[in-house]
Amino acid sequence: MAKKTQLSKAAQARVKNYEAKSNQVESGKAVRRRDNRIALIAGVVALAIAFAAQLGYAQLHPTPTASPTPIASASATPSADPKVPSKSLAEDRTWNGTIYVNGSPLSIQLDGRAAPQAVANFVSLAQKGFYNDTTCHRLVTTGIFVLQCGDPTGTGTGGPGYSFGPIENVPADGVYKAGTIAMANTGQPNSMGSQFFIVYSDTSRFGGQYSVFGKVTKGLDVIQAIAKVGTDGANGDGKPRKTVTIKRISVK
Repeated sequence: MAKKTQLSKAAQARVKNYEAKSNQVESGKAVRRRDNRIALIAGVVALAIAFAAQLGYAQLHPTPTASPTPIASASATPSADPKVPSKSLAEDRTWNGTIYVNGSPLSIQLDGRAAPQAVANFVSLAQKGFYNDTTCHRLVTTGIFVLQCGDPTGTGTGGPGYSFGPIENVPADGVYKAGTIAMANTGQPNSMGSQFFIVYSDTSRFGGQYSVFGKVTKGLDVIQAIAKVGTDGANGDGKPRKTVTIKRISVK
């Protein structure tokens, strides 16, 4: 009887050992299942973040309107959109004005003789208060040196509800000097609207042509100081790190 009891205890020990190993195996499987679930969730979250980041970048950077990459020139055929202000509004003369940026005045001069359509458009929008309380949505500090403004939505995709062309008064030597004010375009014919850019340092690496319609005669240091703060975008191209607001533009 004693021997049977010992065998029974040995058997019981083997059973317990087997059960312990089985529990250990099941526990390992549970841990692996948990780890797999965590890895899967982490992967989904990472993809969601990447997608959101890409979407944000795409919204911030639509088709560049002042890009160092080559773009097509606008057609020589003028826009026929009746909403485009008549170039006769430029009066074939020089206009003087002020752009109030972050509380600081920028004195400007517009050339209604060299760029009558662009000047007529800018003057018309300014006098209607179109640019009041708008933000400058794009700053480029690498390759080209511009601050781009004039979009009422602040995204780079907005405009006045019309577009026009052709391009006027392109620098013969391809150099857009510091202080230059020019119309932005998408590279497509007759694609100018309300967006314009101010060149704060001599730039000759533009890939396309842009209508030069004016210049900053005083206060360019305000824009240069904004440029020094940098951008939120990669490669020195994106939203200005320091918010830039145009309070209003006066012209006469």
